[in-house]
Amino acid sequence: MQSLAPVQTNQREIFMDVLRGFAILGIFIANLNGFSWYNESAKIESPYIIPKADHTMSFIHHMLIEGKFYTIFSLLFGWGIALQFKRAEEKGMNALPVVRRRLLFMLLLGAVHLLIWPGDIVFFYAMLGFILLPLRKFSNTALLITGCLLVLSPILLYWLKMTFPVLNYPADITIKTATRVENTMFTIKSEKDFVNIMKHGDSWLEQVKMNIVGFFYRYQYLFFVSRIPKVLGIFLIGYVVGRSDFYKNLLQHKKILYWIIGVGLTIGLTANYFLAYYMSNHMGEYWQLKMKGWYQTIFYALGVAPLAMAYVGLFMLAFQSAAGKKILGVLAPVGKMAFSNYILQSLIGSYVFLGPGLGYFGEIGPVYYTIFGLLVFICQIILSTIWLKFFNYGPIEWLWRSATYKKWQPMRKKNSA
Repeated sequence: MQSLAPVQTNQREIFMDVLRGFAILGIFIANLNGFSWYNESAKIESPYIIPKADHTMSFIHHMLIEGKFYTIFSLLFGWGIALQFKRAEEKGMNALPVVRRRLLFMLLLGAVHLLIWPGDIVFFYAMLGFILLPLRKFSNTALLITGCLLVLSPILLYWLKMTFPVLNYPADITIKTATRVENTMFTIKSEKDFVNIMKHGDSWLEQVKMNIVGFFYRYQYLFFVSRIPKVLGIFLIGYVVGRSDFYKNLLQHKKILYWIIGVGLTIGLTANYFLAYYMSNHMGEYWQLKMKGWYQTIFYALGVAPLAMAYVGLFMLAFQSAAGKKILGVLAPVGKMAFSNYILQSLIGSYVFLGPGLGYFGEIGPVYYTIFGLLVFICQIILSTIWLKFFNYGPIEWLWRSATYKKWQPMRKKNSA
């Protein structure tokens, strides 16, 4: 009896690995803001903080990085699930049990990662993946319309929460839970106490406990910013991209692609400029559900997804040429081992910034942590390329696939001996 098995190396969508590698880079740089705990208003003296240059770099991050790379990752998530179902249908098989099992083990691995980094997206994506499964039965048109409405829905949701504060209850109850858990595990009366634990604590167990607390603060944030409908909406759009073979038939869709790039850059860059302005100057009002916070939400909804799609479109075009394929191909090994590299980035970030490690918490600004992020990523390109000369998968991917298919996958390449 024929059974589903992992896609072999020579069958992989190399472009998806390239795009996934690119997304991992942007996600790491964005996450370094959380790892570093850089606070412009704190006025900390450090050789790795350059006030004016850091302010400019922070603005650039808000404009070109904020939200764009997890959006690309969300697109790839929906795209990948669609390809799994297509491959099963071509074999006359039902992929649903395998996909469900894949999501279940993704959820478990994400839960483990949360103990390392509370900003994890794996656990969150796995939960939303279960919501995607029944929605996949909709037509492509229905999925696209629903996806776009979900991406834009934070505009309405923020206004409703401004008008009817009771609608912010999920975020309120989550932060109250976070406070109770925090008071049970620690004695934190001020931000100074928090910084002291993160920067000077010498126990990794203490950091794990802090990450458990951070999980609740993280989900309070996700509820507040209405991240659930936005990510689910991108999942749906990604599913259509995968099911329609948009990339496979790119020559037939060149006109659409040019429109995506043109509109994405025009509207996206404009909206993201204003998003960066509000994030740099009016974040306090955003958290207080004020009118300027609503403006920020509008620019986020109108700017982030279109610019992310423009990035994807530009990569699609570039990858069509021999030169583009060769240059962008260096990202593919990182993308093929995206889960392992994502976990590695969290381990590196924890070691560099937290007290039991090097303790640079609060001492590195956007200029230096951006350079650091790029250097780490270059090392990951080299390490991933070497690793894949000998092995079929990254270590986390191997574990995940083996659990998904209930069979240990061949880790070492046959010709590597």
